[in-house]
Amino acid sequence: MFRFIKKIAVVFIGLLCCLCSFSCKKLLEVQDPINSITTKDVFSSDDQAEMAAAAMYSLMVNSDNYFSNGGVSIAGGLSADELYAYYGAVSASYFQVNTNNLLADNVPTKEIWVSAYNIIYQANSIIEGIEESEASTLSAHARKRLTGEAKFIRAFSFFYLTNLFGDVPLALTVDFNKTQRMPRTPQQEVYNQIIDDLNAAQSALPEDYSASGPLQERIRPNKWAATALLARVHLYLKNYPQALIEARAVIDQQGLFDLEDNLDNVFAPTSKEAIWQLKQTTDHPITRNATKEGNAFIPSPWGTGPAFYCITDQLLDAFEPNDKRRIQWIDQTDNSTVSGMPPGITWFPHKYKLGLHNSVPGMDPSEYYTGLRLAEMYLIHAEAQANGAGGGPAAAIDDLNKVRQRADIDLLPEGLTEQQVKAAVEKERQTELFAEWGHRWLDLKRTGKAASLLSQIPLKQPWKGDDQLLYPIPPSELRVNSALKQNKGY
Repeated sequence: MFRFIKKIAVVFIGLLCCLCSFSCKKLLEVQDPINSITTKDVFSSDDQAEMAAAAMYSLMVNSDNYFSNGGVSIAGGLSADELYAYYGAVSASYFQVNTNNLLADNVPTKEIWVSAYNIIYQANSIIEGIEESEASTLSAHARKRLTGEAKFIRAFSFFYLTNLFGDVPLALTVDFNKTQRMPRTPQQEVYNQIIDDLNAAQSALPEDYSASGPLQERIRPNKWAATALLARVHLYLKNYPQALIEARAVIDQQGLFDLEDNLDNVFAPTSKEAIWQLKQTTDHPITRNATKEGNAFIPSPWGTGPAFYCITDQLLDAFEPNDKRRIQWIDQTDNSTVSGMPPGITWFPHKYKLGLHNSVPGMDPSEYYTGLRLAEMYLIHAEAQANGAGGGPAAAIDDLNKVRQRADIDLLPEGLTEQQVKAAVEKERQTELFAEWGHRWLDLKRTGKAASLLSQIPLKQPWKGDDQLLYPIPPSELRVNSALKQNKGY
């Protein structure tokens, strides 16, 4: 994959320049650039189409792409009850997110919007470029698979956009004439498109990881990645029977997936728990062979450097005694020696082990940025049963105990009430998926518990109002598109 990316840099330097410059523009005002990814020449052969797809993944993990490179984990964690910004009001934009007191021009939320649409633009370019290509040297197999991958990425991006911003423009083309004045699309229609894209991806993608190369790393989405995201989507839509079916289909692939006994292996390139990962380059001058999320969370120097995004007491208190997730996925630093910072021990997410203090340029990464993993499937399966699907709440206990057993904490007993099982699901999601892709923030919102819980946290008082549960549409977007309307409260 790395050689592939380097080859892209040479062959598609003009293309990548166009794509990088797009990040500074607006989705709805960008015209198809000359020599863009949609030109027929790019899709004249399997190799060239593969390079276009690889460029999409490279943008997601190697560029300063806030959405898919730790931004959702940071913003979601600050919005919820997982993280607090230790440097407080020094960074006004993050302090707004942390206190749920967002202004319309908030920078982190704007970056999520812009970078997510950046990726959607790339995915649309691949879908349309392949569809329009008449080249006989672009095989039917490559057309089908690469279109499926692009539809998966488009669905993945729209999932976060609609859950963070509500109704969003459903841009399914790179045609400037169709997107320049596109209004917001009702969320249910966005979800319908997400489901359509994922169903298409399920049918188009292979069941194994052969598309990722001879090592069969999990860095290209396959059928089971599409199935896993479908399970999550149906859970959010409260379609519990279908969420159960999709999650069960992934869990049943025991030849491919299993929970890692050692928590330190969960995010490794060889992880059997990983369903889909993004593989970073190793020659970035700052991140080197680390993930950008690891760089953001892990203090440098180790032990005395500032942890800018710290674990809250609410999250620390959610762990049971001797929970291995608390021991292995959270660490501490002493800020007392940092100039301009208040003294004290703070705790930070340590799921990723490589950061500024120990990354090495050019060395193989020991972890990849993980977008989907098996533990979430067990938790989706459990929640679906807790809400009446499958074997019902009693059967959900078995799913939860698989996750708890790995964490080395006491198994849940039989005979719990429905409400106790639902509370257990919520707690396990909180302690298993913390600081990952905004899971806690989205969970609190979709279950209707965000306002009542967050409004009691001192840092977030006075509670500005439930309008803060949706992020603001960037004012720069509103200025260039009169058909867009701002979210309530901004």
